[in-house]
Amino acid sequence: MNLNLVEICKDAKRVGIGGHVRPDGDCVGAVLGLYQYLQKSLPQAEVKAFLEKPAEIFSRLKGYEELDSQFPEEDPFDVFFVVDCTLDRLGDGEKYFHAAGRTVNIDHHVSNSGCGDINYIRPEIGATCELLYDLIGEENLDQDLAMALYTGIIHDTGVFQYSNTTPATMEKGAKLIGYGFDFARLIQETFYQKTYLQAQIMGRTLMESIRFMDGRCIASVVDRKVMDFYHAQPKDLDGIVNQLRNIEGIDCAIFLYQTEVLEYKVSLRSSEKVDVARIASFFGGGGHVRAAGCTMRGTFHDCVNNLSLHIERQLKELE
Repeated sequence: MNLNLVEICKDAKRVGIGGHVRPDGDCVGAVLGLYQYLQKSLPQAEVKAFLEKPAEIFSRLKGYEELDSQFPEEDPFDVFFVVDCTLDRLGDGEKYFHAAGRTVNIDHHVSNSGCGDINYIRPEIGATCELLYDLIGEENLDQDLAMALYTGIIHDTGVFQYSNTTPATMEKGAKLIGYGFDFARLIQETFYQKTYLQAQIMGRTLMESIRFMDGRCIASVVDRKVMDFYHAQPKDLDGIVNQLRNIEGIDCAIFLYQTEVLEYKVSLRSSEKVDVARIASFFGGGGHVRAAGCTMRGTFHDCVNNLSLHIERQLKELE
C-alpha cells in the first residue's frame, strides 16, 4: 500500500498536522516536512501544524515559527495527520483528531497498530521522515523540505549508525544533502552539540549510574530534587540514555527522570540481545526494538526491578 497524500486531501479546505509530546528530531522534521509539502501542493486549503514548542536547535527549519504550540480551539479539520506517534501521545492535539472528518496515521514505530481512518505504518523503515521521503517523491523536494527530512533521518538513525539504517536510508540521505544545505552544521547543532547545563547533568547522571546483572545492564535516574537544582527541563536530558548504552559491555541501558511523586519517564536502549519495544509495551509504552520508552509508577528501585525481570528473561533466552 502506498499513500497519495494530495489525493487524500483533494477536497479538503482545512488540513491539520500533529506530532507527539516532547518532540524529537524525527517528529519535528516530519511535521515540518509534511507541512511544507501540503502547503505547496494544496493552495486551496488552509494547512496548520500543531506541536509542543520544539527545541531552539531546530529553529533553522522552514515553518518552525509557524508551528502552533498553544493548541487553541479550532473548527474541525477535514483531514488531520498524526505523524511519528499513536493517538495517546498527541497531547493537547488529540482534540483535533477526534473532531476531524478523516484521520491519517503515518509512523514507523513497531508498537503502533494504527489509530487513523488511514494508517501507513512501516516499522522496517528507519524514520518517519524516511517514510515521507518516499510518499512525497523526489520530484517534489526542494532545499527546505530536504533539510527537514534529513533532520528526522539523522536523529532517528543516530547519524546513520543505528541498526535501523539500511542502504536505502544512506541513498536517500545522499540525495537530500545534494540540495545544498549545510548538513555538517545541521548534524553538529541538532545532534551532537550540548549546552553546558546538559553536559553537567549528563556527567552527574553517568557518575551516579549503577551496573547490575553481571554488568550487562546499567541504570540511572534524575529526580525532581536534581532537576530543580540545575533548573533543568526534560529537553536537557536528551542523549543521556544513549551515552549509558555506549558503555562497553552494556546490553541494556535504563534512564529515568521523575515527573511526579512516584512517577517516572523511562527511556530504554539496547544491543541486539534485548527487544526493549517488547518491554516498554508491557508497561504501556512503545517504540523501537533497540530504543523505546514508557511511564512507570513506584520508586526508582521498584521501576528498575520490574524492568530487570523482563530484561533478564530475554537475556536468558539467548543462553
